[in-house]
Amino acid sequence: MSLLKSIPKIDRFINNKEFKGFSVSLITKISKDIITRLRNDILDKKVNSINEKDLIQTVLKEYADLTSPSLQSVINATGIIVHTNLGRSLINEESFNKAMKVATSYNNLEYDLEQGKRGERYSHIVKTLQALTGCEDAIVVNNNASAVFLILNTFSQNKEAVVSRGELVEIGGSFRVPEVMSQSGAILKEIGTTNKTHPRDYENAVNENTSILMKVHKSNYTIEGFTSEVPYEEVVKIAKEKNVIDYYDMGSGHMIDLPFNLDQVEPSILKIMQYKPSLLSFSGDKLLGSVQAGIIIGKKELIAKIKKNQLLRMLRVDKITLALLEDNLTSYLENNLDDIPTLKMLNTSITELEKRACLLKESIEDLCSCEVIQTQTLIGGGTTPNKKIPTVALSISYKDYKANRIEKLLRAQNLIIRIENDKVLIDFRSIKENQVLQIANIIRKVFN
Repeated sequence: MSLLKSIPKIDRFINNKEFKGFSVSLITKISKDIITRLRNDILDKKVNSINEKDLIQTVLKEYADLTSPSLQSVINATGIIVHTNLGRSLINEESFNKAMKVATSYNNLEYDLEQGKRGERYSHIVKTLQALTGCEDAIVVNNNASAVFLILNTFSQNKEAVVSRGELVEIGGSFRVPEVMSQSGAILKEIGTTNKTHPRDYENAVNENTSILMKVHKSNYTIEGFTSEVPYEEVVKIAKEKNVIDYYDMGSGHMIDLPFNLDQVEPSILKIMQYKPSLLSFSGDKLLGSVQAGIIIGKKELIAKIKKNQLLRMLRVDKITLALLEDNLTSYLENNLDDIPTLKMLNTSITELEKRACLLKESIEDLCSCEVIQTQTLIGGGTTPNKKIPTVALSISYKDYKANRIEKLLRAQNLIIRIENDKVLIDFRSIKENQVLQIANIIRKVFN
């Protein structure tokens, strides 16, 4: 009982000078919670003494944990440019500053400045996408999964959507095409086999209840060996002959040709548009190198029907997304491709990467053992599955530390590396040029 009497009174405790400048209401709430736990621990005989200084430090720690931002910037030294766990594509700082000006002021999100009346939020990116791709119309939702769901719900509710068995994918976060189709109201019509699908499979599948011939990007995997699939241009041709909609869920669509012959793995949006498709959808924050969004382009009459779907209001994007996307698409239109960080990283030469790796090596080799090596990496984000691209990394080691221990120490400083063959690699394919000195400082801090 004497220990219970020693518990500090809340009104006195929260007035401690250590709490000066902090939110009184939050300090009070945390203090009450901690003192309640202390009282219970005393009753359960888990505590046999009380130290008020320790209680104060516990309150301050919990306060810091609650008020410190959980979402933080990190340095991506994994070599994976479109890293799903690290926020995917980077946004150009100048583009972000433009969007900030729009977001921090009233704007014409849904106001037509010429007509002086209500406008449409999607109009801000339509003209740019039309000029870039030759599409008739376009619309943007919050991600490509939403785009898939919205298209299927609009055109295939209680109707059949034809998909090759080899394309019934599951991507990150348990996003499964068959389940999405089911929840959208579409009736899945599987054709072909896992490894082989032929044009006749599409042709024979069409009946009076068919609405869409759908092709799906094989994110994160490839099928090799005794295989065949129907090119999208052939799907478009069959759909036109059968008077149904063709739709390509491109997943990570890219606007222009990519280096390292990546277009042999995934054709560009501009290439696909040559076939005059009915509908395409693709992500904004993958190889396009912009903000998270699901972009739908295609025939005007089909986009018009999508706009009438009540689900669109739940899936629509806000002013910041539209401002960023418009600016990034304009960079494509003006051929200012260095303004797209994803493309800039992808196109950086091996010579330049080696130069940066050597600069870091010179800065830290007095502290740890390091070696510049040429290796390979993946682009990430489910793009160009199993297609590796060349890169340069700095392999580092320190005393008798295991790779996992070094990784943990660097991660504590928000430097995210990768381990390959039990070696710590700092991969320069995903590191910005202005981050080299910052990485050197982190390593010196950790190993000192």
